[in-house]
Amino acid sequence: MAIDFLYPQYEVIRNRDRCITCRACERQCANKVHHYDVDFERMESDESKCVDCHRCVSLCPTRALKIVKTNHTFRENANWQGETIMEVYRQAGTGGTLLSSMGNPKDFPVYWDKMLINASQVTNPSIDPLREPMEIRTYLGKKPGKIERDENGKIIPNLSPRLKLEVPVMFSAMSYGSISYNAHESLARASKEMGTFYNTGEGGLHEDFYQWGNNTIVQVASGRFGVQKDYLDAGAAIEIKIGQGAKPGIGGHLPGAKVAPDISRTRMIPEGTDAISPAPHHDIYSIEDLRQLVFSLKEATAYQKPVIVKISAVHNVAAIASGIARSGADIIAIDGYRGGTGAAPTRIRDNVGIPIELALAAVDQRLRDEGIRDNVSVVVGGSIRNSADIVKAIALGADAVYIATSALMALGCHLCRTCQNGLCNWGIATQRPELVKRLNPDIGSKRLVNLLTAWSHEIREMMGGMGINSIEALRGNRLMLRGIGLNEKELEILGIKHAGE
Repeated sequence: MAIDFLYPQYEVIRNRDRCITCRACERQCANKVHHYDVDFERMESDESKCVDCHRCVSLCPTRALKIVKTNHTFRENANWQGETIMEVYRQAGTGGTLLSSMGNPKDFPVYWDKMLINASQVTNPSIDPLREPMEIRTYLGKKPGKIERDENGKIIPNLSPRLKLEVPVMFSAMSYGSISYNAHESLARASKEMGTFYNTGEGGLHEDFYQWGNNTIVQVASGRFGVQKDYLDAGAAIEIKIGQGAKPGIGGHLPGAKVAPDISRTRMIPEGTDAISPAPHHDIYSIEDLRQLVFSLKEATAYQKPVIVKISAVHNVAAIASGIARSGADIIAIDGYRGGTGAAPTRIRDNVGIPIELALAAVDQRLRDEGIRDNVSVVVGGSIRNSADIVKAIALGADAVYIATSALMALGCHLCRTCQNGLCNWGIATQRPELVKRLNPDIGSKRLVNLLTAWSHEIREMMGGMGINSIEALRGNRLMLRGIGLNEKELEILGIKHAGE
């Protein structure tokens, strides 16, 4: 039907004078946008298939290509914008749920950008990180309230199991299946080299990656995919996933087309079948139930590993975190509404949850008010984009951060937001062997190491500028932040003053 026709979102601009018909664009595009016209002896493009991944642009030897957003438009209407109209047409034609990947792209406030960092001047001089010690190592887990000694005055070792991070950054949960073998290997190798951790996501741990277990967080989600004794023993910590920022309150879905033999074996499900995880854990309907699972996992691993509980940032997140802190968990991970995903219902991704900045501030304050802040560490994720975001997160009360989208971008992701199709031209969100091999783990891990190294230098510089020489002194130090362009309620929740105060 004509009504189902939607003009392509992007246009492929080809400079005919530069194009040498080498057909590199045709070979590189998994979406089959480009093809060679034998009759006219030139390259042509089917723009309706273009997802703006930039693969063809990046590899064109003569720079003959560029992708532009189409200027085709609907009649102007502030309420009924073009994207909204096209979504109605798609659903009217198919009867299906709209699926999207990556994080929320809507024009909601980014609170990181509305906070500024304080700097020292004269009375509290700055610190030069090139010439003076600067500690960015952090430990995640319970912190003892006091030092205990025996009758001989010797300190009693009463530390709970904890994670030691050389940088206050970890790679967040991305399952084997949603991303490729080579992407997982890149994350694992970079984690080992940088002294941090990566998270398996809810897809189990490939047998080849057990060698990096000391830098691995293994996840236990509602589907229990890949969960068995060796898996739990392999990781340095165990994360119970209750929710994630991109889809709070719902489960996960890995299409059967992505369940190749390796993934089938790792997840312990039949090859080619959909992996659908339920929305709730069917054994958790209260904090008491959660406590039972926490201690079951601790018992299964001889109380040698910290247990993390991951939740979505939602309106009552502070109260939920308070309960988790009393459940026996060692670490709370909170994922904001801009968190990425391999696939989620578009309406959920774009409309459910709250910003991580507000959630973090509310949780940290609630735990402090109840005198239990040191019972748990707090890790936050959901669009941590750069080192300044990390510093601001720690000043708001986080012990460390999770990153995922920025890590994938370091591997080559161009945010085309079509991960659910499994046709990632950069070898990241795909299981097709011919595409997976495009991501070289040697190069990928090096790029991740470079990213964290650069951020580590910047974190030290910002801390030095504040006159602070350790992450611990920065944690929850909201006096180091000032708001700009925020209303009184936002400043109150964040617990910071306005610029100029």
